[in-house]
Amino acid sequence: MGIPYGRQSISDADIAAVADVLRGDWLTIGPMVGTFEKAIAEVASTPDAVAVNSGTSALHSAYAASGITRGDEVVTTPLTFVATAATAMAQGATIRFADIQPDTGNIDPTAVAEQINERTKVVAAVDYAGHPADLDDLSTIAHDAGALLLEDAAHAIGSIYRGRVVGSISDLTTFSFFPTKNMTTAEGGAVVSPDPALIDGARRFKGHGMVRDRSQLRYPDEGPWHQEVQSLGLNYRLPDVLCALGVSQIARIAEFKQRRTAIFDHYVASLSDVPGLTLPTKREDVDPMWHLFPVRVHDGQRRRVFDHLRDNGVLVQVNYIPVYWHPVFEDLGYRRGMCPVAEQFYREEISLPMYADLSRSDQDRVIEVLRQALA
Repeated sequence: MGIPYGRQSISDADIAAVADVLRGDWLTIGPMVGTFEKAIAEVASTPDAVAVNSGTSALHSAYAASGITRGDEVVTTPLTFVATAATAMAQGATIRFADIQPDTGNIDPTAVAEQINERTKVVAAVDYAGHPADLDDLSTIAHDAGALLLEDAAHAIGSIYRGRVVGSISDLTTFSFFPTKNMTTAEGGAVVSPDPALIDGARRFKGHGMVRDRSQLRYPDEGPWHQEVQSLGLNYRLPDVLCALGVSQIARIAEFKQRRTAIFDHYVASLSDVPGLTLPTKREDVDPMWHLFPVRVHDGQRRRVFDHLRDNGVLVQVNYIPVYWHPVFEDLGYRRGMCPVAEQFYREEISLPMYADLSRSDQDRVIEVLRQALA
């Protein structure tokens, strides 16, 4: 089958947690949702969290909570999955792409400052590979312009930036719990924020915009069954059965981080002397939960090395095609060459296998095959 670049780690306790819910009275909108949200908030050091059914839903709910609409602009990175931009566009925003820093792959605050203007409503940073972006600088730039900082931390739950956990720093932070991520609910995501109004906006949006609290109803005397849609939303609810898996996975998050750190360190120790290869950077002021191990292959050799790895059972991936290279953006007038650092990063990048259950023998096999390709 080969060695995948990422995969879930499911324990007997995870299976038992899901089975308990399946035997109970609730499959969705039950008590496990609140339990999971409380656990996420604790990990993120925030007062509350909103669980949703994907990382994409988390982004969409966060943008909706920020109040962006047609005519507003969002500044973000091209080195991300398309959802970081697409969900803002779904709310009517125009996207401005800012280039990245070549060492971390994260959005460059200097480039953000060049793109920001009076129409900017949100600056959306991505913690690429699990390494937090320059959140303090980005927060200052965003706030000075009257904008919010949204942190797409799909890769970075459990990461620490300058002594603070990811989730507690930005105005809005989103997580993804897809199987290849640092923990999983099969499909799922979450929004966290220190601002109760933003949390309320995200929670309302993920539930069709429905209001049930009698004190907030426009027509409170209609009857005990009454509920109102006061603003439009979507059904982005995460069901109880998946929240149960999430609660069990969160109990293992320290274990996951320890394993991913050990895998990262072994790659660095084993590949640091390989010519024609750049390894990922870890800055001194961060403690990442590594989601990816992105190497960069020099001299136009990426495709050859990629094919060699796959032909030998190492199922590597590339993260990511620059967002504006996708035809849907090209059709809107975006053109290649806008962010040259990100484009060069993409041309060289390969993501090596990185997941908690990656064995030392499989990792050594990855290292062996990569060294052969570059010999």
